[in-house]
Amino acid sequence: MFPINTILHPTDFTEHSHHALQMAHALARDYGAKLVLLHVFPTPGISVYDGGFVSVPMEIPRENLLSELNEIRFPDQGISPERVLVEGDPAFEILRAAEKYDADLIVMGTHGRGGLSRLLMGSVAEAVTRKAKCPVLTLRTKVGVNRPAPTETAHQEPVEIC
Repeated sequence: MFPINTILHPTDFTEHSHHALQMAHALARDYGAKLVLLHVFPTPGISVYDGGFVSVPMEIPRENLLSELNEIRFPDQGISPERVLVEGDPAFEILRAAEKYDADLIVMGTHGRGGLSRLLMGSVAEAVTRKAKCPVLTLRTKVGVNRPAPTETAHQEPVEIC
């Protein structure tokens, strides 16, 4: 077993992130680790034709995001997480926070997008997993919940093995 002293949990306040938060909290409690909650709001902007960048006002005020981050509560009051709000590219800022706080583990949710959706939107979890210097635990659904079986199978007829 490797020591876990600091756990970083990036949150985007979605249900997927909430499930990962429950795991991060349980691990912090069980290991007696420091828990850092991080929310990264993307730098608003639009690329323009000549290669420049035009800033666009944020849709959600920073104070609202900070308030939402501060409203996260745990049933176990023994855990007192550090709460961090930063602006920038989510994957880059998560990796930077992992370095800054010397995270031993990153626990984050993933939306589980695939195909064209992932290609167009990118995957923060994938980028963090590929580039992090510490282990990354990604969760797509609540722990202990079975996802429904696929509606189609690869083989419709039983395959005989000789």
